[in-house]
Amino acid sequence: MDIFNPFVIALMAAGLYMAWNIGANDLANAMGTSVGSGALSLKQVIIVAAVFEFCGAVFFGKRVTSTLAKGIVPVDHIRMIDPHLVVIGMLAAILAAGFWITLATFYNLPVSTTHSIVGSVLGFGLVSAYHGIISYSEIHWPVLIKIVASWLISPLLGALVAYILFMLVSHFILQRTDYPFAIEKKFIILQTMTACYMAFAHGSNDVANAIGPLYAGLNVLGMDGTQIPTGIMVIGGFGMVLGLATWGYKVIQTIGNKITELTPTRGFCAEFATASVVVLHSYSSLPISTTHTLVGSVIGVGLAGGLAAVDLSVIGKIAISWIITVPVAALTSAIIFTALMGIGI
Repeated sequence: MDIFNPFVIALMAAGLYMAWNIGANDLANAMGTSVGSGALSLKQVIIVAAVFEFCGAVFFGKRVTSTLAKGIVPVDHIRMIDPHLVVIGMLAAILAAGFWITLATFYNLPVSTTHSIVGSVLGFGLVSAYHGIISYSEIHWPVLIKIVASWLISPLLGALVAYILFMLVSHFILQRTDYPFAIEKKFIILQTMTACYMAFAHGSNDVANAIGPLYAGLNVLGMDGTQIPTGIMVIGGFGMVLGLATWGYKVIQTIGNKITELTPTRGFCAEFATASVVVLHSYSSLPISTTHTLVGSVIGVGLAGGLAAVDLSVIGKIAISWIITVPVAALTSAIIFTALMGIGI
């Protein structure tokens, strides 16, 4: 592969930009509970993410990356017809998803980067089908249905696990001690540990949102197709940590402070539930939405204190952003892909 090829440079730059967006929005919401509960400072969260997010991305992120690279659109078929189309299609998908996430982060909204990139790749596939490059039936609808189903199940599962865990902790620990302050202090330690777990889980799943399309494009341009190079995973891990460090505070404010009041106990329960659900899906090679899972978990621990403990107006805004993410990303990707084909890039 010629690293000085303009398409290689464009894909690498776009992939890094997408990874930065994931860090600024998705990683930020994953770590927001630790900051909101006071268990960790923003600087400490960045250090935790730098180590464990990076490890999760590099050592456990290849399963989901393969799903996003070739599991939605018949890349190999398109490649046989015109390899050039795969390159510009994946470039369009990365840019479209990145633009949407940047806009959402600007407005402090925790959107799903998984929704964004899946919608963008689908947009590329639909345009390809419209132009007769592939048929609509060749799009891997069963895989897409499994992914969409996981988005619906994950917040509910996260909320349920977090709710049950917090109720158990409350009943067996918090209500049976005369020294609640000492027990909070212990949960600060526990939440610090779950923050590490959460960062690893997030890296293992969401690095694919940047690296999957990047790898698919680079593979066409000559990169070895037998396995995903570690160096590519490193780019994803580095970009996500950089995004958290430079712009992550905006979404952290929403997750950590605006949905419900978080204590170290609640933060621990929300993070542990989320990380467990995410790792399970990473092992299953499914690109789950960490955002959906975490927000569901935060709502779950909030509901343990009654409906009044949850700010429904904030949840409503988040839900709207979730609903429009896939169509907006798909439409933007379709427009960019069509434009790039039109100008003969």
